[in-house]
Amino acid sequence: MPRFQDPIHCTACSRLAEHLAAIRQRDPEWHALPVPAFGSLDAELLVVGLGPGEKGANRTGRPFTGDVAGELLYPALHRFGFASSPEPLGSDNWANPVMQLSNCRITNAVRCLPPANKPTTAEIRQCNAHLKAELAAMSSLKVIVVLGAIAHQALLWTYGLKPKDLPFGHNLVHNLPDGRILVTSYHCSGYNWRTGRLTRESFEAVFAGVRTHLS
Repeated sequence: MPRFQDPIHCTACSRLAEHLAAIRQRDPEWHALPVPAFGSLDAELLVVGLGPGEKGANRTGRPFTGDVAGELLYPALHRFGFASSPEPLGSDNWANPVMQLSNCRITNAVRCLPPANKPTTAEIRQCNAHLKAELAAMSSLKVIVVLGAIAHQALLWTYGLKPKDLPFGHNLVHNLPDGRILVTSYHCSGYNWRTGRLTRESFEAVFAGVRTHLS
């Protein structure tokens, strides 16, 4: 199995590196570096998000923690047995060691916080090599859940596929060329939650389906 190291010291995208350096100067206690994935490379489930939120993973150093998106994701993972707790972090402990993932890993298409939460296509492409290497290192991986259209596009790039080959939508299931299963989902962002595009029930249905694929 290929070895994989999270790109926690990567500065390949100068715009992102400069943005994070400015945040560390502004808020020295924040993580403000490339955010490593959370969970084991031996997991059968991989959840792929877009990238760190400024006051979420960019602050805490753990994907989908400290912001609204995690308030949907972690309870869903917990309900279906992929997380030991619905709460990823303690109120004053950003790296709560008690909360663990089970047979699940969470990563992002882009590891660094982009200005205005909008990575460029070139930045997504640059980071795609890390995602491709991560997938290659997960020999037990069976199901991939992508959260949002950008994560979907990034995942397809790792396979040399196009969106017309495997369309994006909420809770769509596709077979990937290597036998893995791809499940697409609307992103669990605060915007999608507030506007009703995504509900807790419709989001949890994604992971109910994942559980059947892994049973």
